[in-house]
Amino acid sequence: MAKRKTSSPKATTKKVASIKKTILKKEDGFLIVGIGASAGGLEAFKTFFSELPDAPGMAFVIVQHLDPTHKSLMVDLLKKYTKIQISEVKDHTEVLKDHVYIIPPNKDMAIFNGILHLLEPSLPRGFRKPIDFFQRSLANDQGVRAVGIILSGTGTEGTMGLKDIKGHGGLTIVQDPENAQYDGMPRSAINAGVQDFILPIKEIPKLLIKYSKNRNLKPIEKPVEIIKTKDQLEKIFILLRNETGCNFGDYKDSTVIRRVEKRMAINQITKLDDYIKYLQKNTEEIIKLFNELLIGVTSFFRDKEPFEILEKEVVPKIIENKSNGDTIRIWIPGCSTGEEAYSTAIIFDEVISKQKKNIKVQIFASDIDERAIAIARLGVYPETIVTDVGKDRLHSYFHVEGQSYRIKKEIRDQIVFAEHNLMKDPPFSKLDMISCRNLLIYLNIEAQKKVFSIFHYALINEGVLFLGSSESLGEYADAFEVIDRKNKFFKRKNLQSDKMPQLGFNFQDQLPTIKTASVPILKKVQQDNLAIITERLLLSNYAPACAIIDNKGDAVYFSGNTGKYLQPSPGEASLNIVDMARDGLKTKLRTIILKARKSQKIEVSANIKVKTNGYYQTIKLISRPLSQSLNDNGYLMIIFEDIDTITENSANDKKEEIENVSEVNALQQELDTTKEFLRSTIEQLEVANEELKSSNEELQSSNEELQSTNEELETSKEELQSVNEEIVTVNTELQGKIDELAQSYDDMNNLLASIEIGTIFLDDKLTIKRFTPSMSKIINLIQNDIGRPVEHLSSNLDYDTLVADVKNVLEKLTPFTTSVKSHDGVWYQMQIMPYRTAQNVIEGVVITFVDITKEKTLADELNKIKENYEFLLESTKTVVYTQDKNLCYTSIANMYPDVKYRNFKGKTDSDFFSEKDTKKLEEIKKKVLDTGHPMRLTVSIELGGSIKRHDLTVRPLYDKDKINGIACISTDVTELSEVQKKSSEKK
Repeated sequence: MAKRKTSSPKATTKKVASIKKTILKKEDGFLIVGIGASAGGLEAFKTFFSELPDAPGMAFVIVQHLDPTHKSLMVDLLKKYTKIQISEVKDHTEVLKDHVYIIPPNKDMAIFNGILHLLEPSLPRGFRKPIDFFQRSLANDQGVRAVGIILSGTGTEGTMGLKDIKGHGGLTIVQDPENAQYDGMPRSAINAGVQDFILPIKEIPKLLIKYSKNRNLKPIEKPVEIIKTKDQLEKIFILLRNETGCNFGDYKDSTVIRRVEKRMAINQITKLDDYIKYLQKNTEEIIKLFNELLIGVTSFFRDKEPFEILEKEVVPKIIENKSNGDTIRIWIPGCSTGEEAYSTAIIFDEVISKQKKNIKVQIFASDIDERAIAIARLGVYPETIVTDVGKDRLHSYFHVEGQSYRIKKEIRDQIVFAEHNLMKDPPFSKLDMISCRNLLIYLNIEAQKKVFSIFHYALINEGVLFLGSSESLGEYADAFEVIDRKNKFFKRKNLQSDKMPQLGFNFQDQLPTIKTASVPILKKVQQDNLAIITERLLLSNYAPACAIIDNKGDAVYFSGNTGKYLQPSPGEASLNIVDMARDGLKTKLRTIILKARKSQKIEVSANIKVKTNGYYQTIKLISRPLSQSLNDNGYLMIIFEDIDTITENSANDKKEEIENVSEVNALQQELDTTKEFLRSTIEQLEVANEELKSSNEELQSSNEELQSTNEELETSKEELQSVNEEIVTVNTELQGKIDELAQSYDDMNNLLASIEIGTIFLDDKLTIKRFTPSMSKIINLIQNDIGRPVEHLSSNLDYDTLVADVKNVLEKLTPFTTSVKSHDGVWYQMQIMPYRTAQNVIEGVVITFVDITKEKTLADELNKIKENYEFLLESTKTVVYTQDKNLCYTSIANMYPDVKYRNFKGKTDSDFFSEKDTKKLEEIKKKVLDTGHPMRLTVSIELGGSIKRHDLTVRPLYDKDKINGIACISTDVTELSEVQKKSSEKK
């Protein structure tokens, strides 16, 4: 069994350091620009990178439609237009600042945690959407750091990718169709409204640089920073509400700040106060900010696993509980452009068909965004949805319309699209399922609580709630039963609980709310204020018993003897004043509270009989709003004023009271029935309006059957169009490469002509392929000789083995170099080398002739000088040599006679002389090396068994002002010394 590898402390330290480095890199942040293009993209890229500075401070990822069988030349073609490092992506490539990455052919590419990953294409050629695939992963991975750009190209690809980038807070740019070589892709994105800017290609780099400088890419981590901007955000909310009627106060502050920062960066505004002033002066910017805040991130069958659970487990159970002729009611709030609604309708249709039941499906899809609802109602989507929908469903539920797909009428008729404010407008009711995915993550906690209470009201018992992957029930977990926690499917519980607010309190027009919801008692400061106000009001009204309630109807303050009118209800503890009301008071109390909240005036109801301890007390009930007395709005004072004293209840009184209570109950029931009928009537009116709107669609769809028969032809057309785009891209690249090769060919010809090197190219059969003009002086060549064997031609060289040497090089693949002489006395250095292709295949030889006549003459002269020099040294018995710093011999001329070795190089004095003589010589030489001063003296050395006297001169050798050795001249002066000695003796 293999041992488990244990990571060393060093490895762990490195890993931690790597994690810290990654975190720092994310905090520093830089933009990653995903650029998509198809036909005509090469020219756009050249212009784009020509206008870009050398260090833009961001990364660029290029995705094109490429022929899967053809190697891309894009890297080589773009290198001369920018100094930024360009490379073709390899699997698991980290994205770095100031780099350009290009997708390789026959690959899909995605980004995860800043790392580029290559994947095998999942769809056949013609259906691949590499641009959308990458840009959608870029949006999910980088969020506000993502930038999407769509340039020239045919078709509709890129639209879905830009939509996701914009939805995640990134920047989206489209090339101006008027300046694009092919305008299909830019126009598709513009028609979908997913662009922030439409610009000529030359203006895009300038915008990116300005946007990068102004965009704050650091994450918001400190709550203090949000608190500082809270007041400023509220001013922005006021401007948005006044212009659009929508209140964004329920959105999370961090979400709003990111969207505002993006608009500030686009408008090159650095301070929030300045942006508020800009909004006040520019209504158009308010609309743009409004559209920016309407986050529309959606797609067909978004998140595959939850939709598989929906299809296999959830929907079948819903349908099983229905009988033939029943209607399944579904609500999809925040439906955006309708993909979620249509996906749900398709799944229900498929499951109903399998179970063979006659069940009607009615889907209410709502959103606050008017533009998104308009797109959803049309039901027309770009061809790129094939990656999400799949070919089978695309064929079954969509019609082809040019380069778009339209949802079929039978599915469209199941859905009612309506503008609806989830926080303000009344909800739909009696629903079997609610699908609200990835909407709640943008709302604050208080807004989420309100939404869950709405959903609980709208669903029938055991109705299904379908949430997004990042959402949870929070405090309302007890109100729903878990079906699948991982995929966020829940089932409504039929609770009798006060945790769910009454519907009447949720949908009043602009009712003020208290920020700290579900507070059981007021804070001390509020209690003091309430006590003072209460005492003042009660004194003016003879101090009757009273209670103060909040906007939910919970009592927060009591004064006087309220026990005569209120008592705790059995079961779970509750402070709701209606629940605590005694017999005879509940209905009147609920009515007077609703009236006072609606009118914001004092409401009075008299002659109310309340059963107290077996007796009936007649009282007057007064409801007084406290909004004018307190800064906190929403409080009501409920005053209980006795009209007469308590008397024993007679039989007649009991009978009259029972009749009155019965009458009130009947009226209340009638009122509830009327409300429900009114709500149902409104829903039927909306359905009728939608049917009227869809009448035009029926007229436009008169030839649907004919279009259906042509679907296969349209599919083939799409494949051919995609292949055509690839061919156009390849042809453009090849044309650029041809131009580059032509330039290189001209450069090479001019180079060879200017250096006057004779060059001839032979194939493996020794046939002439090409030669330079200088070769005509060496071998008698004319242009018509190309294609002739070289052995058939006469040369001007005194050299007869050329053909044999060429064959030898071809056989052994070893270069051959020699000097040859021409008839006119010119010397050439001839070199024969194998001719290798890029695939390392030998296809002949290359022979070059370099004129070395001057070098040859100079060499001859140097040889003569050397011979004379050596003769001179021999005649004077002088030895000249050099040694390095270690006193090893490096060169020698006219070596000592009678020595053991003939080769001095690499040896030292100890190899030639006695120990005594070696020591003597080394002392002299080391002194020169240390001091740098030359020395000359006469030394006695034992050579050949006799003592010889030598005149020794030692000089230092320098290399860049440093001593690296010595040069020595040693002349034998033995005979001269003896002569001098004899001469001195005679004297």
